[in-house]
Amino acid sequence: MSSIDQVFADLRAQNRKAFIPFVTAGDPSLDVTSAALKELSKRGGSVCELGIPYSDPIADGPVIQASYTRALQRKIKLSQILEMAGKTTPEMSAPLVTMVSYAIIHRHGTEQYIQDAKAAGIAGAIVPDLLVEESGDFAKICQANDFSLIQLVTPTTSRERAMRIAETSTGFIYYVSVAGITGERTQLPPDLLDNVSWLRSQTKVPICIGFGISQPEHVRTLKKVADGVIVGSAIVRRMGEIGEKSEEQVIDEIGDYAETLIEALNE
Repeated sequence: MSSIDQVFADLRAQNRKAFIPFVTAGDPSLDVTSAALKELSKRGGSVCELGIPYSDPIADGPVIQASYTRALQRKIKLSQILEMAGKTTPEMSAPLVTMVSYAIIHRHGTEQYIQDAKAAGIAGAIVPDLLVEESGDFAKICQANDFSLIQLVTPTTSRERAMRIAETSTGFIYYVSVAGITGERTQLPPDLLDNVSWLRSQTKVPICIGFGISQPEHVRTLKKVADGVIVGSAIVRRMGEIGEKSEEQVIDEIGDYAETLIEALNE
């Protein structure tokens, strides 16, 4: 059983849901990223998601795109990110997964990426630009190394294809709440609960919902059908306030914000 499988087994035994926060690697610095990951894990994050910056993200909205741009302008390298992760994961109770472009994995070498990520204590990867139809070889390498490959289902994914994604996903399924890009929203799509409920009836793999989630009322609604929620832009936006506020103040504020959502998720 992988560390992510163990997290969801423990949560189900406790009748609790997963809170999965996202932070961008290297924005504003890798030291601050490390501090944020440790704080979010300490405050109750179930799994933490680390975004690996790249220049042409396909699904990220303006907040996360801007954070990627800032990190890339600082010449952040994959090797530096893995080195930071290797120093950080021993101090985290929550498993760490990367949101990473397949172009980066391919350039690094697929097997080498998994070996280096595992050496840094990373438990899995979300690869938004890897189609399920083209993921077979990488999925086999992940499986052989007990490395979770978390695949995405979107509102426009056909049910036949969603089934195929569910069959090949390990760790959890990332259900994208909206047809669009990441970013905070005031309302969730009206058919979201029905769509996730259908998928819930088709697979035992945990389903976590991301994109557009930022408010306690969102997580109270989604916990009826999901195994967890993923929150990115609302955290990255707060991280972007470093400079106007001290690093310590912002890290503390995102910890408080995470606790608010976790409380709503499990009340």
